[in-house]
Amino acid sequence: MNRENGVILEEKLNQFEAYLLERENSPATIRKYMTDVRTFFSFCNGFSELNKDILLNYKEWLNENYAISSANSMIAALNQYLESIDRGKWKLKRFKIQRQMFRDENRNLNKIEYERLKKAALESGQDQLALIIETICSTGIRVSELAYFQVKFIKSGRIQIRNKGKIRTILIPRRLQIKLLYYIKKNHITAGPIFVTRDGNPHNRSNIWKKMKKLSVMAKVDRNKVFPHNLRHLFARIFYIKTKDIAGLADILGHSDMNTTRIYTKNDSEYYQRQIETLDLVSITI
Repeated sequence: MNRENGVILEEKLNQFEAYLLERENSPATIRKYMTDVRTFFSFCNGFSELNKDILLNYKEWLNENYAISSANSMIAALNQYLESIDRGKWKLKRFKIQRQMFRDENRNLNKIEYERLKKAALESGQDQLALIIETICSTGIRVSELAYFQVKFIKSGRIQIRNKGKIRTILIPRRLQIKLLYYIKKNHITAGPIFVTRDGNPHNRSNIWKKMKKLSVMAKVDRNKVFPHNLRHLFARIFYIKTKDIAGLADILGHSDMNTTRIYTKNDSEYYQRQIETLDLVSITI
């Protein structure tokens, strides 16, 4: 790519970033979309004349080189870019994914494993990490929302988040609130976020993910199960089992689409096996 084309490419990317900011997309979404659109430009050398054939070739390339879920997320980013340049009529259709009835039991983090992770964190002197794990799992928050756990909100017992023009309330269980207030007092925190690094910056997804992965060995939990978002899944499954209120769960998780919430409430095949064994529809006699 020559210098002139490189400048044109950066201008296009800057315009797309401005479009995403205007739409009030979250910082994480903007980073993801920008990365994915850079991949598209790399595929077509960044300066090819855009047309439907290039887009279809790119889709085929995604199919050959990425998992379907990843390819679909990259198509979503590209479609946003096409909208931003008034080429919405060229948007690509996502790959169809056959809906799975069961969630893979090898991916589910269960409550016993969750307790082992907390215990391992405490025994290794990582009190803050133990409390972070407990906070995510007992409230169902996204890991990025830990930054909203600030002194003033914890004292009130609930947190209000404004994103994309919507307001979402995070409810803090009373027992967790007591623990958080004790943590604040013990660490002499007077204001602002309570979960911060040694430098005083709020923890990000990456460093929490790395700390949890290291913890998996000590806790004797499959490291493939140990990541922050799986704590949100565990919260969702337990809440749904206790209440059967999927609409309420969608509100708590901040989902606008109920189908997204249903993904969180999937159980593994062993759970359904136990349920059908109780139906008593097969006679004992052979």
